[in-house]
Amino acid sequence: MTPSRTSRWLPRTIASRLYLILFTGLLIAHGLSFGLLFYERYEAASSMLMSNLEQDAVVAVKLLDRLPAQERAHWLPQLRRRTFHYQLGPGQAGGPLIGDTAQEMSRRVGTVLGPRYPIVANSVSAEPERFQIHLRLSDGSPMYIEVQPSMMPLAKWLPYVLFAQLGLLLLCTWAAVRLATRPLERLANAAQTLSPGGDGERLREGGPTEVAKAVAAFNAMQDRIAEYTQERLQILASISHDLQTPITRMHLRAEAMDESPEREKMIEDLRQMQHLVREGIAYARSAHGGAEASVRIDLNAFLDSLVYDYQDIGKSVAYTGRVDAPLTTRPQALRRVLANLLDNALNYAGAAELDVGRETDGAVRISVRDRGPGIPEAELDKVLQPFYRLEGSRNRDTGGTGLGLAIAQQLARSIGAALSLRNREGGGLEAVVLLRGEN
Repeated sequence: MTPSRTSRWLPRTIASRLYLILFTGLLIAHGLSFGLLFYERYEAASSMLMSNLEQDAVVAVKLLDRLPAQERAHWLPQLRRRTFHYQLGPGQAGGPLIGDTAQEMSRRVGTVLGPRYPIVANSVSAEPERFQIHLRLSDGSPMYIEVQPSMMPLAKWLPYVLFAQLGLLLLCTWAAVRLATRPLERLANAAQTLSPGGDGERLREGGPTEVAKAVAAFNAMQDRIAEYTQERLQILASISHDLQTPITRMHLRAEAMDESPEREKMIEDLRQMQHLVREGIAYARSAHGGAEASVRIDLNAFLDSLVYDYQDIGKSVAYTGRVDAPLTTRPQALRRVLANLLDNALNYAGAAELDVGRETDGAVRISVRDRGPGIPEAELDKVLQPFYRLEGSRNRDTGGTGLGLAIAQQLARSIGAALSLRNREGGGLEAVVLLRGEN
């Protein structure tokens, strides 16, 4: 399925998507709050600036108008403000007022001074904005008010508060994402270790209501799967076990018959039936491979012993590779897995190669290789299913019972290993067992 155009731009994991959505949303909300706060501060400061200029200009102009001309310069420093100050003289020439703020301020000053002090305003500078309001006192002396509108400077501690708030946003986002995704991660890990035998990891029930329900449902599902599996394996084991007695009686009766081609065919059929029954019992028992206690073994010595057993009976089995540390696993189940794989390679190729090594992630890899006919790519997964064979005949010599690889697969799962098959370059098959036991 092709991903949608929108999803291509989104992160791949739920955690990263939640991080992106939550942090972006909180950051936008935080930015809007700061924007509204600064806008309101700007409006309040502008209103205060105009109001102060209105009130101060009336007092200052009338005070200077009543003072003797020689004393006016002495009072100018005391009338100076942060955004405007008073000067004697004609001031600077300039163009018309540019900004709305300058026009509004000059209009208000003209209104409060009244017709007794007519004003003329002109712009002096655009960057920074600066303008002058010119007027004449009662004695005809020129003076002007130079205004440079500006906001109150930001407090030095404000950037630190902003960074602290952003850090708090990140912390809250991380906590929310972790709270939301951790149960999913636990469920995913438990699903990967789910065992049909019921010996997989059971999740601890608790936490929020939705999480507790999901965990309880998962544990119940695991119990039902184990119950169904055990029931079916028990049926298979019981039928296989009960069939051994009549098969044995039939075999004895066939042995008592006179020599004839039909007698030999019947004995061969009974032998194949008995082998199939034993394989069925072995498959049923393989589901309980996890019941074996785990022990710490020297894997190199373990594999040496297995290979020597085959070589002692004249089988062509080669062994290469070494691992650098002991491994904790269930040795009898592992031995059965490798024996089934080696037997399969010997049956189809006449020789087998066993190789061991360690993967980059620390897992131990055991490979069983042969130069037999291999398996079609479409059949690689199917041959691991019970009673599945590449050819349709029921001949034991050509098709087997279809349980050898299925038993190996089930035993591998029971010891926490993974079994996979792949064709080799140049012909042949490679079966790989990945062990993740504790070193």
